[in-house]
Amino acid sequence: MSVGSRAILTTFTAIGLSLAAGSAGASEGAPAADLGSVLPAWSALPFVGVLLSIALFPLLAPRFWHHHYPKVAAAWALVLVIPFVAAYGQPALHLVTHTAIIDYVPFLILIGALFTIGGGIFIRGTLRGSPGVNTTIMVIGTLLASWIGTTGASMLLIRPLLRANHDRRHKAHTVVFFIFLVANIGGALTPLGDPPLFLGFLHGVPFFWTFGLWKETLFVAALVLVTYFFVDRVMWRREDPLTRAHADAPHEPLAIEGWHNFLYLGGVLGAVILSGVWHPGEVTILGVHQGIQNLTRDAILIGVAALSWFTTSRRVREQNEYSWGPIREVAILFAGIFATIIPALEMLRAGEHGALGLLVARVREAAHFFWAAGGLSSFLDNAPTYLTFLSTALGRLYPGVPEREAIQLLIAEHGKLLQAVSTGAVFMGANTYIGNAPNFMVKSIAEEAGIAMPSFFGYILRYTLPVLIPVFALTTWLFFI
Repeated sequence: MSVGSRAILTTFTAIGLSLAAGSAGASEGAPAADLGSVLPAWSALPFVGVLLSIALFPLLAPRFWHHHYPKVAAAWALVLVIPFVAAYGQPALHLVTHTAIIDYVPFLILIGALFTIGGGIFIRGTLRGSPGVNTTIMVIGTLLASWIGTTGASMLLIRPLLRANHDRRHKAHTVVFFIFLVANIGGALTPLGDPPLFLGFLHGVPFFWTFGLWKETLFVAALVLVTYFFVDRVMWRREDPLTRAHADAPHEPLAIEGWHNFLYLGGVLGAVILSGVWHPGEVTILGVHQGIQNLTRDAILIGVAALSWFTTSRRVREQNEYSWGPIREVAILFAGIFATIIPALEMLRAGEHGALGLLVARVREAAHFFWAAGGLSSFLDNAPTYLTFLSTALGRLYPGVPEREAIQLLIAEHGKLLQAVSTGAVFMGANTYIGNAPNFMVKSIAEEAGIAMPSFFGYILRYTLPVLIPVFALTTWLFFI
């Protein structure tokens, strides 16, 4: 074992022992059923460790990270899970199991199905990565995202976009703006677009209510698209003249191979909708209640993914340069994220009674909800973050009122709060690579294609801060003040 590896192992061990000792002390006399109100703020340290590992290792130790990122993710997960379960016993074990069964496994099945199906659709023909062509692909993807999901639209269009820009030197910015628009902002108009909105649908928000977010979505998408077009024009002028000349060369007509996979995408949408409107009952898996509709949905998703794999020719996937590398990386890293995120989410769910109570207590106006839900969704899972701030609004305005009735009252009397939570959770998932699952998948596919993507902090400093934050500030001023 190298000196560096021993140092890292020692660090993990020390943090784990500290968490075990501190958690054990914090749990004395605490009600076991409400962990969010007794967990100390520093129990989120392993989650911070995962984020910093994703941000810093590829920059400071790229070779180590490439070979050992599964071990790093597993180590952070164990640093949290073992002391957590040792200190809090059965309630903690139940939370870990619940996160795996209710959140992580369905998440992985959904993105795995969309990744497999999207990789079976090959758009043949000449696509030249000029600013006009690139912007057109962005517009199409943004429009599709609300109907086939941000993951589905991203997996469908990222490979054609990369092929169109194959000969260009400057293309990382195009992938980043694709993440902004197709993997996030475009998913705000239906519950099918992004998990937070689907979660709201399951809890009683009417399916067509999200259409009312069209003004905010159009405003944000238009500003980001216009910004991209002018940025890409500047980068286009820096390209080699021969590259620009190729854009005017004779074009091969566009055609689609593997078109039958669109039927499988329809199956994915049908399965997701079914799980939201059909409620036949529950079963218990390892002590966790899971709806039969959710198990049915997951079975359908696995089935259509298998059909896509076996009915799509190998040649189509080879033309798409399909590999399992990106989905493997997402599965491993998000396993670490889902495991270590538990204390942070539980503290948020505890509201003003948890260690993050000061933050929750100060969230009162629509603008606060927009930035709080969005800011946390940039780093936490945006679906439970959305639900946390929805519950905060309901509990503050309609205490004791049944949830579905309270949501209808919220829409009728304080609709701007729900608009702020919904748009914040969806839009600001674009702020970091881990804000939404397709972000990391797109990044991995681009890097596999040889594109040098910005680092975790480079993404934030070079793109999020100068592009998205001013747009979101204008959005706040226009819609939520």
